[in-house]
Amino acid sequence: MAVPTETVYGLAADASSPEAVRRVFAAKGRPVDHPLIVHVASVDDLGRWVDEVPADVAVLAAAFWPGPLTLVLRRSRAVADEVTGGRDTVAVRVPAHPLLLAVLAELGPGAGLAAPSANRFGGVSPTTAAHVVADLDGRIDAVLDGGPCQVGVESTILDLGVSPPEVLRPGAVSAVALGSALGRSVGSWAGDGPARAPGMLASHYSPAARVVMVETIDGLADAVRAVGSSSPGGRVGLLGGLALSNTTVDALESALGSAGGTVLELEPAGDAEGFARVLYDRLRQADRLGLAVLVVVPPPAVGLGIAVRDRLARAATP
Repeated sequence: MAVPTETVYGLAADASSPEAVRRVFAAKGRPVDHPLIVHVASVDDLGRWVDEVPADVAVLAAAFWPGPLTLVLRRSRAVADEVTGGRDTVAVRVPAHPLLLAVLAELGPGAGLAAPSANRFGGVSPTTAAHVVADLDGRIDAVLDGGPCQVGVESTILDLGVSPPEVLRPGAVSAVALGSALGRSVGSWAGDGPARAPGMLASHYSPAARVVMVETIDGLADAVRAVGSSSPGGRVGLLGGLALSNTTVDALESALGSAGGTVLELEPAGDAEGFARVLYDRLRQADRLGLAVLVVVPPPAVGLGIAVRDRLARAATP
């Protein structure tokens, strides 16, 4: 069953049932060694899933739960290998969506739902019930429609098993905010070594359209010219935080030159928070429009902009 969260829709299964978890992997086409996140109703429910609850957990829970923060902790013996991908750690969080919290409350104390994004593995994450149906219709039993996701990108993942604690995947809770709550520095994953949590693969969140990131409006013409020559006659989409002038769009169409393609400006995404909310819908729109290439001017690398840029970089990786 697919369920809404404040980040993206998840494909939920009873985390205590290896058989149910295996069905999630099968529906998504997800590699079985890729770990899942266990969603619980409150910090008081962690005892069933983790070996011990460090003091830092209470601090972070008070500041950020329910909310888009996942913690990687030492797993308890009760956690199935299917949930952790065979690792000795488990990822856990308390989601902020009232519908999912109601489901967890109905399941009873200590309940946990393993819920990766409700889409085919490696593709664009779903932020509406319609996205889920488009990806998994006929492969899952039901979708709980909780409306559009309010954050729009997956949760921040923080590994508390290393010193200093390390952000493995950026999200709405920044490393700066985490460090402020903990009273010490928080690092970020350097991109080396095996994946310790979901969302750490180099290529992920990918539409069929080729994604190209450019840093400035001035760089757009060169990017469009380059992708036009590699995709002659194709449709090139533009996505940025601000509307482009008609003059700029005309100049970009001219930049395609003899390639014979056309430029289509997607609705602007707004600031970093707005960009995050619509990012996955815009990536899906690129495919609905039959774009060969989507050129994106990302938000600045501050706050939620860091997470947006992370998802775009992975979407742009072949």
